[in-house]
Amino acid sequence: MPEKEEKGKRLRQPIVVVLGHVDHGKTTLLDKIRGTVVAAKEPGLITQHVGASVVPASVIEKLAEPLKKLIPFKLTIPGLLFIDTPGHELFTNLRRRGGSVADFAILVVDINEGFQPQTYESIEILKQRKVPFIVAANKIDKIPGWKPHPDTPFIISYRKQPPRVQEELERRLWDNVIAKLYETGFQADRFDRIKDFTRTVAVVPVSAKTGEGIAELLAVLAGLAQRYLQKRLRFAEGPARGVILELREQPGVGTAADVIIYDGVLKRGDIIVTGGLSGPVITRVRALLMPKPLQEIRVAKRELEPVEEVYAAAGVRVVAPGIEEAVAGAPIMAARDEEEAKKLAEAIKQEIEALRIKTDKEGVVVKADTLGSLEALVEALRRREIPIRYADVGNVSKRDVIEAVASKEMNKYYGVILAFNVRVLPEAEEEAKKHNITIFRHNVIYRLLEEFEEWLRKLREEEKRRELEQLIRPGKIRIIPGYVFRRSNPAIVGVEVLGGIIKPGYPLMREDGKRIGTIHQIQDRGKSVQEARAGMAVAISIRGHVMVGRHIDEGDILYTDIPERHAILWLTKYKSELSDDEKMILKEIIKIKRKQNPTFALTL
Repeated sequence: MPEKEEKGKRLRQPIVVVLGHVDHGKTTLLDKIRGTVVAAKEPGLITQHVGASVVPASVIEKLAEPLKKLIPFKLTIPGLLFIDTPGHELFTNLRRRGGSVADFAILVVDINEGFQPQTYESIEILKQRKVPFIVAANKIDKIPGWKPHPDTPFIISYRKQPPRVQEELERRLWDNVIAKLYETGFQADRFDRIKDFTRTVAVVPVSAKTGEGIAELLAVLAGLAQRYLQKRLRFAEGPARGVILELREQPGVGTAADVIIYDGVLKRGDIIVTGGLSGPVITRVRALLMPKPLQEIRVAKRELEPVEEVYAAAGVRVVAPGIEEAVAGAPIMAARDEEEAKKLAEAIKQEIEALRIKTDKEGVVVKADTLGSLEALVEALRRREIPIRYADVGNVSKRDVIEAVASKEMNKYYGVILAFNVRVLPEAEEEAKKHNITIFRHNVIYRLLEEFEEWLRKLREEEKRRELEQLIRPGKIRIIPGYVFRRSNPAIVGVEVLGGIIKPGYPLMREDGKRIGTIHQIQDRGKSVQEARAGMAVAISIRGHVMVGRHIDEGDILYTDIPERHAILWLTKYKSELSDDEKMILKEIIKIKRKQNPTFALTL
């Protein structure tokens, strides 16, 4: 902290989240970053928070010492506060009006595997929340021929690699990371080649396993955060503002809330206001718990001790009466007095109500475990143009199933429930079985959506297949002279299929538009077949009041008699399902039909 700053004021450290696809190394990277702090062995600097870890500025500067020529900087921020649990499911809870509580993000991408579904989903959420990010191109140690230099800056390790390994790294970096970022609308480059960091996303090659590149990752992150987040990194003063990360049981006191404070100061005894499922919660802080200093990180999560106050940015466990009524992802605010608490409660109520989407129209029913994940899920559905009938936080109840039933009556595609990380209550399960309501459940947003979209695709394909099977396709045949096997009841003739398709059950008409009967059977070389296509010569039996020599003759051209509704569907919904010759024959059929009825298929 700069010495000139007023006594009692503390410049807050930027809040950093780690996102990326499963198995791309998010947890390993966080562990490595935390490990570098422990390895620095600087007494008094290793500070643990609830749900977060601080990497002090002095440790970052020490790690970045070999990079001084490349990245010259002096940090004025006290350090970086890393949210301990990686993944965008948790990141979604770090929400506040107008964006995110997180100041910066690290998007972890496996340099060898490249972008995966959760990578794209993470980018969408970062865009939505307007969070600046850098990319950690992880697992450089897996590049064939790479010789690890543990805990060395990337630039130094890179220079020691054989030329072919350097070339392979550059190729994978471009193909799997930088080019993909361009595709999603971001200009990007390797961090040491960037002149303007406001326009270009920095990509830092790292190995979370060996520690190579961690120095640059922290240096670039700290430098960018300090340079471009001046307005956000205010001094911690005034009543606290924060967000509930999650609710958990605290031995001896019941439910407590793990909170990230992003602004101000929270003190024991403060009046706090937060959001609950059944309305705002106004209570008073009974205790603030933080890990004991200088403990091993994993133990620190369990061993907590009371403190009198915490300054932003910080992770803290809050014990307060009635806090069990709160919901993860809800804002939490300190109030100066009871009057202010009431005003804050009204503001929080409106914010939570705005997230609860309810309409009388058709759409899916959405249930999620927290406000943040609900918001992310709703946003993802909107991007996919999937309507939402009802969305709320909490377990799936019988009432939700009733909503889905009502939606299904209007549109069978949307009479479903999407349940993210919540339980389905027994009575809801029973009601869903009774009304054949499908409930999709998952604890990964993109998997939940993937399963629903796959179900929707199969349902639509099946519907399409059934509808197509019922439509009469365009077909044109000629009665082959000398191949009249029976003149009537039914008439049996040999025909050549000039274009399109004929099937049993298809009605036939003459060139003047007069209906002459229905195809009963088709035989090819003495065997019954279900269809005949252009170029085939087959025998057909025609049922109806038709006689060869009176109604039809050898050499006559016949067409399938397509009803107007079918013609309209072929020309609009299913045009792509017709072959070129079918399209031509459909035009001929419409021309014949319009001679009898000038308005035939004119609604197009």
